[in-house]
Amino acid sequence: MIGMMMGAELGLTSQELSDLYYALLLKDLGCSSNAAKISTLFGAGDQKVKHHYKTANLDELSSGAKFVLSVAGTNQPLHKRIKHILGVGSGRGGGTKALMEIRCERGASIAKQIGFSQAIAEAIRALDEHWDGGGHPYKLEGEKIPILGRILCLSQTVEVFFQSYSAEAACAMAKSRSGSWFDPQVVKAFLKIQSQANFWETLTSEDLPQRVAALEPQDKIIISDEAQLDRVAEAFAQVIDAKSPWTYKHSEGVRTFAVGAATQLGFEPQRLRELSRAALLHDLGKLSIPNTILDKPGRLTDEEFAVIRKHPEYTEQIMRRVKPFENLALIAGAHHERMDGRGYHRGIPAGTLPLEARLLAVADQFEALTSTRPYRQGLTPEGAIALIAKDVGRGVCEVSLGALEGFLETHRESSSS
Repeated sequence: MIGMMMGAELGLTSQELSDLYYALLLKDLGCSSNAAKISTLFGAGDQKVKHHYKTANLDELSSGAKFVLSVAGTNQPLHKRIKHILGVGSGRGGGTKALMEIRCERGASIAKQIGFSQAIAEAIRALDEHWDGGGHPYKLEGEKIPILGRILCLSQTVEVFFQSYSAEAACAMAKSRSGSWFDPQVVKAFLKIQSQANFWETLTSEDLPQRVAALEPQDKIIISDEAQLDRVAEAFAQVIDAKSPWTYKHSEGVRTFAVGAATQLGFEPQRLRELSRAALLHDLGKLSIPNTILDKPGRLTDEEFAVIRKHPEYTEQIMRRVKPFENLALIAGAHHERMDGRGYHRGIPAGTLPLEARLLAVADQFEALTSTRPYRQGLTPEGAIALIAKDVGRGVCEVSLGALEGFLETHRESSSS
């Protein structure tokens, strides 16, 4: 909302406004890609670090030091905290430039994969560049930074200051960083639009999603076909799996096993296509889980496991908000339900759910068991099937497991021939 209003005030063309619209919505496509590195480097939850990073002015030594001290090694013993503070200060892991490069390049790449324009990709790539050349990752300066990137940088920072502090704090920040972080002309446009009646109230209104939807330039509305929706699901699967090095290609693997098992059961093409999308998106909710929990090498505490148990619910909530995927929300959000009703997040008997949900649950278990995790080595396919089979009837659906076994056997035969 902030960025589109600035774009209109700056007199962008209809095409530029269209590109800006999608760049603003998709600016954080690469954000999950550096989550694990940030969590490891700082010894703290990636979300906490990123929140504090957006409110800190690292151009100022005192602000930068305060930022590091406030997040590095929090909730850890003093000796470990000191280790993280020294590690961040020394630029271990490539420092801020490397972390931002991962994020920006990955985000730009995924935007292109979905099918968006080069201008959108370039805006995402320039998300954290500063007007005076002090940003990251490429130290672009002045008008070498795409105008859409300049708008993104100010928009996201204003939004964080508004949500964290106040409208007054957001305006003061924009003024103080004009000419350093931000293009003075973009700041001027922001200060003008924020003075409009109800500007700040609009940002917290319940109908904000509808207001944002209405901002897309009417003559440039992008309509998605079935192939585009497949690309969206595949791209977001990459966003999800990038959250942790231990889930690399997990969603793609679950898709392979779920669709393979469904093929054994004679699913028609459109039904397979929808199951494929549900499988690719089933862990969307994991983007909300701190990497300190996702990548923990030891046993989770009850409190940490309670956080993990929320991710299927978040997946379902998100997918219900996306019209082309809302019919898949129940299936995707049910991948931890059990036949005996002791699963999560709903805790209902999986036999009452569509067969797709039970296939997805078995595929998810199989992929996880055959993959290495921080606390164990992956099992062989035979070992994983044997372990899952012990839970047939109580935990998993016998038909779904049989279909998966049939797919694996067919896959082995085709691979050996």
